[in-house]
Amino acid sequence: MTTMRRPSHESLLAEDLRTTVRGRVRFDTASRAMWSADASNYRHVPLGVVQPVDLDDVEAAVDVARRHGVPVLPRGASTSIGGMAVNEALVLDFSRHLTRVLEIDPDARTARVQPGVVLDDLREAARPYGLTFGPDPSTHNRCTLGGMIANNACGSHSVAWGKTVDNVRELDVLLADGTRMTVGRTPDLAAATRRPGREGEVYRQLQALRDRHERTIRDELVVDGLTRRVSGYNLDQLLDDSGVDLARALVGTEGTCATILEATVELVEAPPVRALCVLGFPDAYVAADHVMPIREHAPLTIEGVDVGVIGALRASRPDDRTHEQLPEGKGWLYVETGGADRAEAEAKATAIGKEMAKYGASVKVVSEPTQMRALWKVREDGSGIVTRSPDGGEAWPGWEDAAVPPARMGAYLREFDELLRRHGRQGAYYGHFGDGCLHVRIDFDLLTRPGLANFRAFLLDAADLVAGHGGSVSGEHGDGQARAELLARTYTPQLLTAFGEFKAAWDPEGRMNPQRVVEPAKMDDDLKVFVGVPTIGPRTELAYTDDRGSFTRASRRCIGVAKCITDSGGYMCPSYRVTGEEMHSTRGRARMLFEMASGQLVPDGWRSEEVREALDLCLSCKACQRDCPVGVDMATYKAEFLSQHYAGRARQRPRSHWSMGYLPRWLRLADAVPGLPRLANALARRPALASIAKRLGGIAPQRDIPPLAEKPLRRLVGSRRAHADSTQPRVLLWPDTFTSAFDPDLALDAIAVLEHLGYRVELPDRGVCCGLTWHTTGQLGTARAVVRRSLDVVKPWLDDGVPVVGLEPSCTAALRQDVVELLGEGDEDAVRLKASTRTLAEVLAAHVDELRAGVVTAPPKAVAQIHCHQYAAMGFDADRSVLDALGVEVKVLDEGCCGLAGNFGFEDGHYEVSTACAERGLLPAIREADADTAVLADGFSCRTQIRQLDDTGHEPVHLAHLAATALGLRTGERATAAPASP
Repeated sequence: MTTMRRPSHESLLAEDLRTTVRGRVRFDTASRAMWSADASNYRHVPLGVVQPVDLDDVEAAVDVARRHGVPVLPRGASTSIGGMAVNEALVLDFSRHLTRVLEIDPDARTARVQPGVVLDDLREAARPYGLTFGPDPSTHNRCTLGGMIANNACGSHSVAWGKTVDNVRELDVLLADGTRMTVGRTPDLAAATRRPGREGEVYRQLQALRDRHERTIRDELVVDGLTRRVSGYNLDQLLDDSGVDLARALVGTEGTCATILEATVELVEAPPVRALCVLGFPDAYVAADHVMPIREHAPLTIEGVDVGVIGALRASRPDDRTHEQLPEGKGWLYVETGGADRAEAEAKATAIGKEMAKYGASVKVVSEPTQMRALWKVREDGSGIVTRSPDGGEAWPGWEDAAVPPARMGAYLREFDELLRRHGRQGAYYGHFGDGCLHVRIDFDLLTRPGLANFRAFLLDAADLVAGHGGSVSGEHGDGQARAELLARTYTPQLLTAFGEFKAAWDPEGRMNPQRVVEPAKMDDDLKVFVGVPTIGPRTELAYTDDRGSFTRASRRCIGVAKCITDSGGYMCPSYRVTGEEMHSTRGRARMLFEMASGQLVPDGWRSEEVREALDLCLSCKACQRDCPVGVDMATYKAEFLSQHYAGRARQRPRSHWSMGYLPRWLRLADAVPGLPRLANALARRPALASIAKRLGGIAPQRDIPPLAEKPLRRLVGSRRAHADSTQPRVLLWPDTFTSAFDPDLALDAIAVLEHLGYRVELPDRGVCCGLTWHTTGQLGTARAVVRRSLDVVKPWLDDGVPVVGLEPSCTAALRQDVVELLGEGDEDAVRLKASTRTLAEVLAAHVDELRAGVVTAPPKAVAQIHCHQYAAMGFDADRSVLDALGVEVKVLDEGCCGLAGNFGFEDGHYEVSTACAERGLLPAIREADADTAVLADGFSCRTQIRQLDDTGHEPVHLAHLAATALGLRTGERATAAPASP
């Protein structure tokens, strides 16, 4: 095989590509950093990245690579766990432009697609015909068909519909030398060998390969009972039992043989209705022992979950109660059935449950779609959930994908756990038990040389264990760098020779994704966490309580699961959904921070301009903290970066950091000077003056300056302290900056409702602030001082155990999370404030019967825009309970951030992205709403965005307003809210 050479001048390669290719050519440091990792343990910096806009671009790029003698790596969504989607090569990224479903043929039950099409988009296109693509990995809403074909992906429904290889009809491929071929089933291989040129040569070499190695292929690759062999190449497709199929032979080759240009895939009938039978067993071993009798019922899927995954879920998401829906047990099987209607699907699930009950299983049958989705979410997020322990411990892939014959699954699990114990390792597992495939993340030590030695020793022993059970080292994730070296433990030298000959037939110069499958790199080389010299010190401004106090450890949280690059559903990542740029995804930003922390591609540390640019369009919405399976918290990392980036360089800070970061101090003047709010509003309405003010403050010129309330909250209610003999339950209302200065009426509503329910509502006698505006602009020293002073003010209430009620979601979330990160877990008052803080909804939810009985009038319907920080830190369950008690039918919007996001949408240069975020879901939903539908938006940012961009006349309201109105408490001039006696 020809040794690859690096171009003497990469700039010449880049220049040739830019003059030849119409798509974007990326050789900058940031791009090479972001494309240097996939979802595996490995890191390889690419030569550069090309994002072709069409097939002509692909051919042109491959031709340039040929002339420069550089390797090529075709790439999809880069969610590969084996390390096959990273290499020191020219990356062809198909996920940006070549993303179309070209044709659906319902009669033939096929689809023709481009390689970058996302699986869910294909399934949506096939849905009107009652069809679907059978394989469905857990990354179905972001993985691409090209990547699935390269990996031979499977997913949870392979019991019914097989692997990707079983569902591919035809491939249009491009070889590294520029030869283009269309391959599929070939009834007459001898005739194909007579084709002219390079194409005929490929067929002749493959025929010769088959003739030389047929007995070896049959003995080692045609194995009864093993349904999930994904290791090596599909040389069994060269056997002429039913016609040679070169398309299926190329499935699973991981980009090492050819570049896929188009694919024709087979579709299957999708059952109109499904049901789920969840079976609980004493442990995962016993669950696995019962797979075979369940398979006889021909279900759609049989998935296994171990108690370790549920424990990780409880620890990482304490407010998520989904696991409580599981039947009793410590090992579970999810068995899905399908039918023409709900009764048929449920009957099949019930029949399985009845049979398994005879074996002692606990049974739960679910057919309601919402409940099914909630249960499936536990399984789909499993890979992320088990990568971190509650104390910040790390777990890694590397051995997460082995498969054995399903009949051997129970025995394999028992021996696998013994192997873990012998090597001193731990891992929580789940997987496709119905096909004998196990997924597990293991707490390998990849940071020390003894740890790496243990890593290698474990993998060698694990491969031997699988081979002893007649299994495969990969059941769906492929070999890549993680497992290709282990093929020698499971296959004979004769078969490995055949693999090499197969690659050479397609790629004689070895330029397609080298050192994967054939002549593999070592599995313990190129580990991303073991290389590099840190360029940042251990001292940080924030505590990183979930990462053992280490920013560097936090920078390793992202494992490339790539849930952040989906186009819909969930809240992250707003700016990525607008721009489609990898740099604006949580994953892209995390990789930049990792490179910065490890001192590899980004040597400037905290001063890096590339990292600052990557973080510029981060809205600090915190959605990733909840939606990312591993809890990446980019808002926190951004605050830390900005603090360090501008340390000692205050004059270089953007003007918006001074105008909006210090907003609470500027607004304190409105509290202190009577008449100032009215004067400020009058000046803001004068275009010339407003323009000057916005320019000086770094505010987007398109924005209106929000009007101040003529009387801030303190002038309306003063301070409130409890009488010594008060017997009423006490609550402290946190008078946040936004409510106090802009919308004090909602605080009056909240007071009225709480007093109606019998609470004594108190307010601090001095100003308090959560420090949010300084936190989001990275002025953490000031934020810490502000929070410390506020804690001194509210300490008497904390000492008395009085709940603190927040009205502004962003400030409430800051009290629940950011205060402890600023001051550390050793600060007793910060910890007590975190534990004492409640949302208004959480207080009202304890009184749903009283609310229901007291309703006078309420809007029949509402659309709700959940503030991102509420979504991340508190959730919406309590709000739903309150709205239900008030008789309000609510539609919760699920397209994420409103786009304003505190200071973000006001900052100059962010207006277009901010408004585009709002147009994704929020504004269309408001336009579609009836005139009498309330628009519920508890966040000041959300209400401001609606007021400034909505043209339908809907006035957004807070939950306090809805509750006060429903209970008939909004009468008169609010004189009833006069200050109480101190």
